[in-house]
Amino acid sequence: MIRVVIADDQALVRTGFRMILDETDDIRVAGEAADGLAVLSVAAQEAPDVVLMDVRMPGIDGIEATRRLRSAETGPHVIILTTFDLDEYVYAGLHAGAAGFLLKDTLAAELVTAIRTVAAGQNVAAPTVTSRLIKHFVDTAPRPAGGSGLALLTSRERDVLSLIAQGMSNQEIADHLIISEGTVKTHVSRILAKLQLRDRIHAVIYAYEAGLAG
Repeated sequence: MIRVVIADDQALVRTGFRMILDETDDIRVAGEAADGLAVLSVAAQEAPDVVLMDVRMPGIDGIEATRRLRSAETGPHVIILTTFDLDEYVYAGLHAGAAGFLLKDTLAAELVTAIRTVAAGQNVAAPTVTSRLIKHFVDTAPRPAGGSGLALLTSRERDVLSLIAQGMSNQEIADHLIISEGTVKTHVSRILAKLQLRDRIHAVIYAYEAGLAG
């Protein structure tokens, strides 16, 4: 059973998500919180697997709450919730350790799939949306003097990283490069290890910051 905590300062939003999740057999809403400090308390008490985290909340915001939750070795996975107008704090949320993000008007089936995906230790399964939103924030944020780590990658690994940044799945990358999906997975693992990146989403961020995509 996947235990979820819903953190949003709007009761209607929390109720809507709860109604969706209550219809599933493998997900249970373990608690709710209306502000950043409350979600830390609820998470400590309920030990959820996943937290659906709104960005703008009273007390501490969702970014700081995410950072604190993810600083613990046993901290829950976090999915940032944002609105369609591209919340400016989502980029910071990814850096704070969030596993991904969803639009608040996401379809019920997509919400359930995202929770299951993140609970399994992967990123939210919406690569094209992920790359589009990350590109928006990287384009509008100051670009750090980075990218030197690209020298550690082989030519093929750079190709794979670039395609990851375009939102391609492993199978799509395999088809594009005419290699096996297993080979792509090996390349992805090596890219993450060489660049010391946490996960696939952070690989997308790195690619845009390094000027490898865009």
